[in-house]
Amino acid sequence: MTVLPDSVQAFLDEQVVGVLATRSAGGRVHQSIVYYTRDGDELLISTEAPRRKARDVEETGWASVCVMGHERPFPSVTVYGAASIRREDIGPATARIAQRMLALGEPPEPQSDEALAGVGRVIIAVEVERVGPANYLDR
Repeated sequence: MTVLPDSVQAFLDEQVVGVLATRSAGGRVHQSIVYYTRDGDELLISTEAPRRKARDVEETGWASVCVMGHERPFPSVTVYGAASIRREDIGPATARIAQRMLALGEPPEPQSDEALAGVGRVIIAVEVERVGPANYLDR
């Protein structure tokens, strides 16, 4: 059973960026604007392994993502869940994220895991366990 209602899935698929929130082992919260793609009940985010957000996910295994529409009444949804770092089979997700970033009709050819590792890329996978506030999605 999917956690994400159809209206939330459609909204997440329409938007391109969100705000990823992570927490360090010491409890500090870090937020950053990220491009993402959705795969079922997971949001996938490409980043560089040394970045704070990736280190936080490795330390705590948790993240949330808030996505906001950019026209009035500014619809938004926040999702929360377990998060992990992926280093294998990340080429297709990285290509889908690049497609969304660059507004391409089709995703570029996926790179190999070795090529992505060579430039330090990883995927943060946020498994949506809970949908928090969802505002103005049906307007």
